[in-house]
Amino acid sequence: MKRRELLTAAGLGLGAAALAGCGEPAGQSAPAGDPGQRFRWKMVTSWPENFPGLGTTAERFARTVNQLSGGRLSIQVFAAGELVPALEVFDAVSGGTAELGHSAAYYWKGKTAAAPYFTAVPFGLNAQEMNAWLYNGGGLELWQMAYQSMGVVPFPCGNTGVQMAGWFNREINSLADLRGLKIRMPGFGGEILARAGATTVNLPGSEIFTALQTGVIDATDWVSPYNDLAFGLHQVAKYYYYPGWQEPCAVLELTVNAKALEALPDDLRLIVEEAARSTNQAMLDEYTRRNADALQTLVNDHGVQLRRLPDEVLERLRELSMQVLEETAAATPLNKQIWDSMEAFRERVTAYHAISEQAMYGLRG
Repeated sequence: MKRRELLTAAGLGLGAAALAGCGEPAGQSAPAGDPGQRFRWKMVTSWPENFPGLGTTAERFARTVNQLSGGRLSIQVFAAGELVPALEVFDAVSGGTAELGHSAAYYWKGKTAAAPYFTAVPFGLNAQEMNAWLYNGGGLELWQMAYQSMGVVPFPCGNTGVQMAGWFNREINSLADLRGLKIRMPGFGGEILARAGATTVNLPGSEIFTALQTGVIDATDWVSPYNDLAFGLHQVAKYYYYPGWQEPCAVLELTVNAKALEALPDDLRLIVEEAARSTNQAMLDEYTRRNADALQTLVNDHGVQLRRLPDEVLERLRELSMQVLEETAAATPLNKQIWDSMEAFRERVTAYHAISEQAMYGLRG
């Protein structure tokens, strides 16, 4: 049965069928299942309640699933700390405390060294390129392989686009200014900065403001103007640095308990997958608009000092990035497979984007 047929069988109407019809045929499958059978799932997240962009993306996914399924699969969303702490989302899904999680893969580096590849790679793929690699370049299959032994199935479910380098309470004029800097930075970026002499910590978003305000940290990355303005980070840090070398994009992940997903009828499984995919694009669309507006507010209304990291600093961070990424790739055969796939894709797409996206940006001025 094809995807369009599955969705039509679920009684979704023409709008839902058109959404799913963009995918490839799924092959022969079992009947859609008992239309009277209902499922009640819990989703735990790493985000504060109703937090713009991140938290509301999780809510959007839940609403979409409920609407497309006609209420056969309903999802209750829990903000960070309501059911489990922000950085325990993966364990909750893996252990069955919740059927779903919404977070970022680089928080789970301690569970599998491959996880950070699927959020952001320093100096790597942007959002458009990352989506292409995941959906059309074999990336999603590799991601699911990385989590398979832990009973979790991941899907992309949001993307911020290029982020900012972060908020700093001291200027960065040279490499020397990174030494001893206390900065909140997860994922590969944190490891790279540590090699540059900084002291890095991994804090959930809800703790960042207070940590900056009290001097526990000197600097932090968070997301980009939209979320940073919502957190009020301009009130506790003086300098706002770019470019976001550490996160050329940031994929948000939907984690699904493998047994729970398997227990769904085929049509509901497809709805989960397609709702994640539509939410993934919807978040990127939102951030493209909201970041542009929020940056103007930060600079024009709040007097934020926007600064570019010096070329010397960026070049050293690029060198350290390659060291970290190559060492991580060498750690396991799967890591190497992921990195080789991503690098080969980046080389091909970079050559094309040089005469397409990048060339057009140059023409626009």
